Amino acid sequence: MVIYVLAIILIAFAFDFINGFHDSANAIATIVGTRVLSPIAAVIWAATFNFAAVFLGSTAVAKAVSSGFVVQEIVTPSVILAGLLGAITWNLITWYWGIPSSSSHALIGGFAGAAVGKAGFGALLWGSKWIQTLTAIVVSPMLGMAIGFALMVLVFNLFQKVTPRRVDQVFRPGQLLSSAAMSIAHGSNDAQKTIGIIVGLLVASKARFAGHTGFGSFLYVESADHIPAWVKLCAFTCISLGTLFGGWRIVHTMGSRITKLRPVSGFCAETGAAIVILSASSFGIPVSTTHTITGSIVGVGATNRLSAVRWGIARRIVWAWVLTIPAAATISAVMYLILARLIAE
Repeated sequence: MVIYVLAIILIAFAFDFINGFHDSANAIATIVGTRVLSPIAAVIWAATFNFAAVFLGSTAVAKAVSSGFVVQEIVTPSVILAGLLGAITWNLITWYWGIPSSSSHALIGGFAGAAVGKAGFGALLWGSKWIQTLTAIVVSPMLGMAIGFALMVLVFNLFQKVTPRRVDQVFRPGQLLSSAAMSIAHGSNDAQKTIGIIVGLLVASKARFAGHTGFGSFLYVESADHIPAWVKLCAFTCISLGTLFGGWRIVHTMGSRITKLRPVSGFCAETGAAIVILSASSFGIPVSTTHTITGSIVGVGATNRLSAVRWGIARRIVWAWVLTIPAAATISAVMYLILARLIAE
């Protein structure tokens, strides 16, 4: 069983890597779309600031994921594994089709679906974290859109007598800062979700590691309030490496197909999204970086005219948002039923 737990931890870190790979577009699509940085330079930039988020110190999102959605007594290694496999499967499906769906909601949906597969809907904690997360599906892109729109209007008024070329010269370096902020926001929220899943696994398995010395002692976690340093460092490293490899299909969708971007609009979109995500992280709400940056991009595009936004692409993205939690949950429930037949716990 120790080997089983270790294997699940490795799969969780693989999900974290895929999360970075899948969501790299969130931080770099605008900066690539505006040609401020080349794709290679952009992913290195984003990966660096993804990892820098480990030093922010907040673990509110991790604690919410580990203990805020599913009844702790229901959680077993197989529930965690099934949740991860469902989330990974959905992420790969949406990555293949170039759809910027939410890795966050895939993981939460997968975790919930696996728990329901084991014990029915009574396995879910119908409390504040579900309300906050489901509300954020709607609110976070709207806030991103509103803040992005407001920032663009502010910039238009401040720079109305400045030539477009001069505006670009000002905001090209500014977009480096906004992209860095977006990458920190991405790391601060998304890496914590994997941390929460691993901590949930270790708490569920604590009886197996109680009293262990040496290596086994690193796997003993008494409660979700205690997060080992090695879990944090590994999670932030994996999501940063995933970002480094990038998700070029989704970069194309986010960076050019929703609306045409310039450095000034890229700056406003990234800044608006970073404000929303960092605020959510401070309250322990696992918000979707994909939803938020998409809303911000739509908001800045709408300041030109509504027809500047390719609403057909945006509509396709919204459908992916709606489907992610139930789709990942369904896949994970099936995965759990298969694992339950193969592995006795």
